[in-house]
Amino acid sequence: MAAASASSPTALLLLLLSCIAFLCSSSEAYDYPPLADGLSFDFYDATCPLVEHLVRLYLEQAFGNDTGLAAGLLRVHFHDCFVQGCDGSILLDGSAGGPSEKDAPPNLTLRPAAFKAIDELQALITAACGHVVSCADVAALAARDSVYLSGGPDYEVPLGRRDGLSYATMEAVLSFIPPPTSNVTDLIDLFGKLDLDAYDLVSLSGAHTIGIAHCASFENRLFPAQDPTLDQTFAENLYLTCPVANTSNTTVLDVRSPDAFDDEYYVDLLNRKGLFTSDQGLYTDARTQPTVTGFAVDQSLFFEKFVYSMTKMGQLSVLTGDQGEIRKNCSAINAVDDFLWSVVDGDGGESKLL
Repeated sequence: MAAASASSPTALLLLLLSCIAFLCSSSEAYDYPPLADGLSFDFYDATCPLVEHLVRLYLEQAFGNDTGLAAGLLRVHFHDCFVQGCDGSILLDGSAGGPSEKDAPPNLTLRPAAFKAIDELQALITAACGHVVSCADVAALAARDSVYLSGGPDYEVPLGRRDGLSYATMEAVLSFIPPPTSNVTDLIDLFGKLDLDAYDLVSLSGAHTIGIAHCASFENRLFPAQDPTLDQTFAENLYLTCPVANTSNTTVLDVRSPDAFDDEYYVDLLNRKGLFTSDQGLYTDARTQPTVTGFAVDQSLFFEKFVYSMTKMGQLSVLTGDQGEIRKNCSAINAVDDFLWSVVDGDGGESKLL
């Protein structure tokens, strides 16, 4: 069954039946930060008990056809939360009022397939449960399953986010999405503005263990002169991909295991094979080097700390309760006559599960 047809009635029924096999499974035990008011691990138990299983089954199928989608969904969640909080604003299309967050330079390389997957998941969940799950929560669940289905930790996701009613300004995006040319001091300062610390910085950077990057993101390390912190063989291979400045080619972020969510990203850093300035700097800076080394030799420690930091990040400036809305279409705010209905029904009410 193709993922693109997952929202058809027949496919939906098959998905629901298949999900029964997952009902007794549970995530591993991890430590979590305090939950924001309005969020909980059992938020949809009464209104949409199969939501997590629907997301996982859909993505299992989707990743079978496109392994790169996992990194794409993970980036969407990061870029959403860092700007204006985890409110699904990154999913909104632009309008006559101005460009959306998607149109800001740091977001131009976000994968259209990731936005499409979230739209399809929202439609699938709504067909099964009614209009009760927010797009922001769908994005958070998709990010978790992108990690798990790539070999990373399986952890619980606090749910109950509402969707924002506007997208962030271009200025806000540029202020809070750090460029790959950032040094560690800049990164620590930016993370501090979000109540994230240096440990969170190193933990969350581990998401670069999957995915690809365009030459423009790291060409500052090749031109006009080679960055001396680059391993020579690694640099020579990068020149094959990016022989001159302004090349549009791409390469993997983690040369050791590009499709696996593991701690090899940190091993890359120890061997001077970090792709971005912001990556390699984590090992050359004394403030973050011990954490990088610790994660490189202990994958379980990395997974544990990644879960804590990811959960912490996933609660940045969340909207809950009667704030925001639950969008019918993740790429557009609800029509005026839908708004009150979405606020009333979003937090509970009878399940419409088939």
